[in-house]
Amino acid sequence: MKKRVSNRLDAVFGALSDPIRRTILARLKHGECSVTALSEPFAVSAPAITKHLRVLESSGLITRRKEGRVNYCTLSEASLREADEWIQEQRRFWEQQFDALEKYLEKEKGICGSLSRSGKDEISASGACSKRRGKQSSTHGRTPKS
Repeated sequence: MKKRVSNRLDAVFGALSDPIRRTILARLKHGECSVTALSEPFAVSAPAITKHLRVLESSGLITRRKEGRVNYCTLSEASLREADEWIQEQRRFWEQQFDALEKYLEKEKGICGSLSRSGKDEISASGACSKRRGKQSSTHGRTPKS
């Protein structure tokens, strides 16, 4: 079951990767539309539009029906809903990660803030507290032999 859902999501995201297909889906938000009307704004051949529609249909994003000689397309929400659920799941995960990171950084800031009152502590670029070391002198380069 998971493999089938994964394959369907792969197909949906693959279909959404093309700007022509996204534009077709945007037009179908307003309702059913003929293939001829869907293809009007694009400077591509009829076979190219047919290929795009086939990709959208195989991913479950649209359904097609034929009335006489005219083909009509309709947006199918089930696949989009599935993709949205996956995206929301990822969003929840990353929001939890960022919340945990924020709590950790606030905790570290509190610890570092209390340590740095002495003036000898610093917060490094990584966010870690460190003691400031006294400057050590050294000669640069090679030391000449005597």
